[in-house]
Formats: sequence, C-alpha cells, structure tokens
Amino acid sequence: MSQDVQHCSFVLVADFDIDRGAQLTYQFPQPLGTDEGLLANLMLPDGAERQPTDWTVFFLNQTPFNTIKPPLAIESDEGRSAAEEGSNMLYGINLVRTKLDKTARRGAIVKAMAIVTRYPFVQIFKPVLLLALDDYFMNPSQDCLARLFDAVNAMDLSNMPVLTRYEKIIMRNTERQDVMIGRSFEDYTYADPGTAVQHPTSHTARPGHRPTNSGDSRVSFEDGLLMRNKKDREGNVRNGGGESYKSTSGMRSPTSPSEASFSLDGSAVWVGDESGLDQMGFVATASAASASSTSVSSVAGRGRRSTDASSSSSHGPYARGTDGAHSLAGASVTSAALKDSHFYHTAINYNEHLLPVKVPLSTFPEEVGEGSLTMLCTTFSPAITTMTGPLHPHLHTNGALTPPVIVLFNALITGKRIIFLGHHKLAENVSNHVLAACALGSGCGVVLRGFIKRAFPYATLINREEWETIPGYIAGVTNPIFETAGSWDLLCDIGTNRMVVSKEIHANHPASWSSSHPLMSRTGALKAESSIGSEEDVVRVQTKEGGSALKPELAGRPDSADNLFIEDVLGAIASHYSEAHVRAKFTEYVLRFVRIAARYEEDVLGSTSISWPTASYSEHPGEKPRLGSGAYFADDATCARDLAVNASRIEAWRRTECYKLFQADWKHVVATNPIQGFDLPHQLSRLRFAKSMSDGEAELIFRTIAENLHTYDQVTELLAWLPPHLHGLQPLSFGLFHQQEAVRELAVDLLNELRAYPIGVQFLQALNHFQRYAYVRQAYAKEQRLKDSNSLAIPQSAFMSRTPSNRSESSLGGG
Repeated sequence: MSQDVQHCSFVLVADFDIDRGAQLTYQFPQPLGTDEGLLANLMLPDGAERQPTDWTVFFLNQTPFNTIKPPLAIESDEGRSAAEEGSNMLYGINLVRTKLDKTARRGAIVKAMAIVTRYPFVQIFKPVLLLALDDYFMNPSQDCLARLFDAVNAMDLSNMPVLTRYEKIIMRNTERQDVMIGRSFEDYTYADPGTAVQHPTSHTARPGHRPTNSGDSRVSFEDGLLMRNKKDREGNVRNGGGESYKSTSGMRSPTSPSEASFSLDGSAVWVGDESGLDQMGFVATASAASASSTSVSSVAGRGRRSTDASSSSSHGPYARGTDGAHSLAGASVTSAALKDSHFYHTAINYNEHLLPVKVPLSTFPEEVGEGSLTMLCTTFSPAITTMTGPLHPHLHTNGALTPPVIVLFNALITGKRIIFLGHHKLAENVSNHVLAACALGSGCGVVLRGFIKRAFPYATLINREEWETIPGYIAGVTNPIFETAGSWDLLCDIGTNRMVVSKEIHANHPASWSSSHPLMSRTGALKAESSIGSEEDVVRVQTKEGGSALKPELAGRPDSADNLFIEDVLGAIASHYSEAHVRAKFTEYVLRFVRIAARYEEDVLGSTSISWPTASYSEHPGEKPRLGSGAYFADDATCARDLAVNASRIEAWRRTECYKLFQADWKHVVATNPIQGFDLPHQLSRLRFAKSMSDGEAELIFRTIAENLHTYDQVTELLAWLPPHLHGLQPLSFGLFHQQEAVRELAVDLLNELRAYPIGVQFLQALNHFQRYAYVRQAYAKEQRLKDSNSLAIPQSAFMSRTPSNRSESSLGGG
C-alpha cells in the first residue's frame, strides 16, 4: 500500500452548548462543505450527556445530503489501494465523552472528536482517539487536531500486503495464526511497535510461494522423509535385510517403509511433521496457538523432529539463497510468528505515546467497524425474541416459524426499510447492530454488496426526511419516536428483544405474482403470495391448549433448512466458537441462496445471469464427456422444496439494486477468475454430497482440477472453496481411495501441486492421519515407479550408444 495515501482525511470536533445545542467546533484541515448541524448531531447522539463515554460511526459521500465538497483535493485516486478504487465512501469513527464540571452549566462538559478515513476498519483508530480527546479537554485548540491528523497519517502502512479476493477468503476462514505467513512475509517484515527501525528483507531469501513448479525446487517435509526411508531401506538391505529397521528416534517400526514413516510414535508424521517449520522457529508459537492445526500442535508439543538432512535449513520449504540470507529470513519469520498474521502490525506515535495498531488484512468493503454477527444472533435468538406483526412472503419464508435472524436477512436482501431501536441504550450498541446487519445481508462482504451504501449506523431527527427517503435504509436510532412514526417495514428493538413487522407491509410491498406462476404450478409446494399474508395474520405460536391455529401454509416447518441453519449457528455460539466461524457459516448461507436464485431464474425465465447454467454430467459414446454445473441438490425433491421456499424472496431480491450489483460482480468474476472454463464449486459439491458418481465423472473432475492448478492464484482459488468448517481438503482426499487407479493418480498429482506452496502445506496438515497416510504412501509409490522407469531407461540408452550394431538392429526392428 502506498505511503502517499492519507490514512486520515479529516479530524472533526463537536461541542454541546446549553443554549445552541450541538455545534461543530473544528474541521481540520479544511471545512467539509456539508451540513455542519448534521455532522454535529451525528457526533453528539441523544442522551450523550447521561453517558460518560459513547462511540458512533457515520458515513460521508454516501448520499447527496452528506456528500462533502472540499475546495482542495485532499487525496488523489493514484494513492488508493486496489480494494479502494472506485469507492468514494468516507467512514467516520467518533468518540463522545462527558466530564463532570461544577463550574459548567448543568455540571458537565460534553465534547466529541471524530476521525474520517477511507478505511472501513475504523476501529483501529479507537486508542489514539481516546488520547486525543483527553488532550483536547485539557487544551481545546486546533493544535490538538493537527497533532492527531499528522500522527495518524504518519502511520506506516507502506509494506502492508494487499491480498487478493481468494487470499482474503482463505485468511478469514481459518484461525491459524500463521496462515498466509509466507505470503505476508514475501512483502514485508512485521514491525515491532517498540522500534522505528525495520529490518530489510533480502529478495533472494524471501520464503514466499514459489513462482514455478519445477520438481527440483520442491523439497519439503515429505520429500525428505521419502528419501530418508529409501536410504534406511537400502542400508537395511546392505546389513543383511529381512529384519525390521529402526527409525531415527530408536522406536521399532514395521518392515513396510510407508508404515514406518507414518508411525505416530516415531520421528516422522509425513505432512504433519514439522521439522521444516520448526527450523524457522514458529512451530511452538504460531502453530501451537492455532486452533485449527491440531496435528501441528500435537507434534510440536511432543518435540518430534526429523533428523533428515533434507529437512535442514538448506532444503526447507522456505529456504532460498545463501546461508546468511536464510538466517535473516528465518529470524524475520520467527518474529512474524509471534504475531497473528491475520493483521498487519504497525504503530501510531501520538504525543510520544507509541500505540500498537493491528490492521485487519481480510476486510471487505461491506464490513465496517466492529459489528458482530454473534451479538446479532444472540440478541434476536428465537428463544428470547418476540415476533409481532403480519406475515409477509418476502420475510417469512417458513411461515410463523421463520427464525428472527432469517426474517432480518430476508428484509435486508429484499430492500425493506429497517430500524434498530435502542431506547436508553448507548449509540454504540445500535451502531454495531446496524453494521452487523450489513455483514449479515452481504455474506460478510464476500457475496453481495450495496448495504453499507444505505446504512445509517446512528440516525437523528435532524435530517430524518432525507435519510428516510433512501430506498431500503438500515438505520440505528435511540429515540422511541421513530417507532410511533411508523416509517419502517421492520423494527428491531435491541433493548426489549422485539422484532415488529409493520402493519402496512402489504400496502408498501404488495404481492407480485399469483398461483399461476410456472414454478408453483410445477412444484405444487408454494402458495401464492396473495394468499399467505394479510394484516390479520399475526405471528404467533400455536399452544398445546388449543386456540386459533394458523393456516397450514403459515405455520411453517420446524425442520426447515433455515431453522436447522440457525440452530447450528446458535449451537456454535453456545459452544464458544469464534466470530470468524460464525461469519463463515453466514457467508456459506448467502452463497447458497445466490446459487438457488440462479437455478430459480433458469426454471422461471429460461436462463440466468448470476451463475453457471444448470447442467448434469454427460457421457455419450463418440462425444467428449462434459462436467455438470449450477447449484447442486441432493435430489429432485430437495430441489423443488428449496426453490419453492426461496421463490418469494428471490423475486423480491431481483428487483433491488443489490441484485444488479451482483450481476455486474458475477460478470467480472467469471472474466477474471484464475481458474477458467468450469464450475469449480459444483464439482466440489459433487465430491462432498453426491450419493453416487460414475467412474468417468470422478476421473474427469479430478483431471480438470489438476489441469487447472499450475499457478499460485489458481491454488488460492481452489483452497478458498475448501474452508476448514467444510472439512478442508477432505473432498479431494476421497480420490485417494477411489477404485480406479487413474483417479487415485490424479488425486496424488493434485495434492502434490498443493504441497508446493506453504498455504497448501497448511491445508494438507489439517487432513486426518488416515488421509495423510494414504496420500504419502501413494505419492511415494508413484515416485518410486518414476525413478525405476528412469533408471531402466538410462543404462539401455547408454549401452545402445556404445554398440553400433545394436542401434542398427533396433532401427531394423522398428521398421
């Protein structure tokens, strides 16, 4: 990232005057050219005087009424990173503080300070804002703003790597603290916040991913073990043979070389052996702290190390160049391992206070601030949430049993007006719920976009007429007057755990199609929109004592896919799974929704513009076999049910701006993906879920993937579709046990290709011991066959070159 980028665009200060109300006191380095009253009220939320500290988030350049008009160009487009190009959004993180003062009227002083930046990860500026606002309370002058502005812009992000889309997805889906450490170290060395000096990185010693796939440069843990086992066997034969040999740790092992190498009590655990990583010094730190690398920590914890020379510093998977260069690389990676590689570690020097800063590397533009999906699901869990209001087909995809979070998701993607109300709550609470809702609707920024553009984390009465005119707004408020005004479609009360659907929902969003719809007539499972919702259909739970029961189509099914999904998410939260894990589940959920929507378009409209067309694997005599594509369903009944359940919200989604943005994104992704020409997610779904598969299809899937896996970018795309929560490389490992030798060979080739890259090694380490043993045993056997064939070919050619008569006989024989 270029150092020319201004990390801080503006610094703002607002004060509360007892007579004039909220006032914008300072704008540095220049006036923003927008409504000062609006900014002041965004920075000083209602009830701020009753709270010692509060935080809010606001956006600029979002809509016409909050677009700034500075007379000077603060930042040029040339300095922006690739992730920021095309975006004019500015994000504000604001701190408001109330200090008691007996000399002041009403006994308190209320001031607020905000940093406006182009970065969505605004939370990194919280520590420096705390210091700066304290400084301003003691010395309320513009000099304080200038010091903050200069300090933030002096923060060094020049060496921060800009990850590709698929690198980000890999990083966010794993909790390994050493993930992508090779990729990160390739671009920079972690800076110690306690020192201003960075160690230079030798280009010849970079332990990054190999640009080529030459076999002689691929010496890793398993290669060393293979060579050692061969030497041990040869030595055993020379010493009489027939007897079992002993491993380097002195433990007796079976006579089979592959089994000996896999001995968990011995010195080698194949892919799980950490000798190559241990020599770089981070097995006992980063890997042991990684929750998802159990095999790594278990091996490192017992201190198992390989003694093979091929795993030494001169042959390790990251080693390049001279010994001195390797020492520098090893020291730098060791330093990097002490920190979580999910973040770029730097510092802000403010008033001689060196504040460490952790910049997240895998943030997407739709993820702003600290909105937590764990918090959102907990606030509106089915057990404590009260649902009221009429049922609507866009929102209640499972009738009265639709989980509250799914109702919220449906409202988000179908463009409904949503308000988060937090009466007597901190403005920070409602802001974080709004930001979490944006992450929910967008699939955590990975799938959809357009939610931040219509989000107002904290909204006020001052410009209510303006932000309420934004279609499908998502607003956070603390004033209960917004509930009585009724200018919303869905109200989410975070204080009382209520979710209310507006009584005017059917008038504002009428049913769009009838029972003559072709999908409904074909499936027979979906009722017409006009028949499943009226103002009298209030969400309620049928009791055992009896009472008025809901219509069958309104009651819902407790075992629906959405209900089971939310149960799974809440179970993960109850088991203390991380926020990253919860986000990965919702990303997968939104991806699935989009794929189903594409299939729906094909069935209803005849074609789709948001995904691969639906096709089954075909194999006909005289024709080249063709892989399948499109959304995968276990059977026709599941397909019909999923299409019927999703039809209403798909129809509503297709009329939103979010859908148009996704259309454009899909077109761009298809044109720029490293892996081209086939539907990779479909093939992986077939490997994961197919109940039966022909040998021809299995071979074609593995062959096609293997033939499209030659570059680092292609490897990262494949691994991005194999996240840990979906068992990582397990679908590919199935090929190792296929009945056809050709499929097993292709699976070995594919895993060998992954092994050439550090990130691929990390994924291989996550396989269980049985899968790793099968892989290494077959890889070893294949390598031996190649060596044996080469050893037979060379002497024969040498003999022929020395014997002219043989050459003539050979040529005659060939004729």
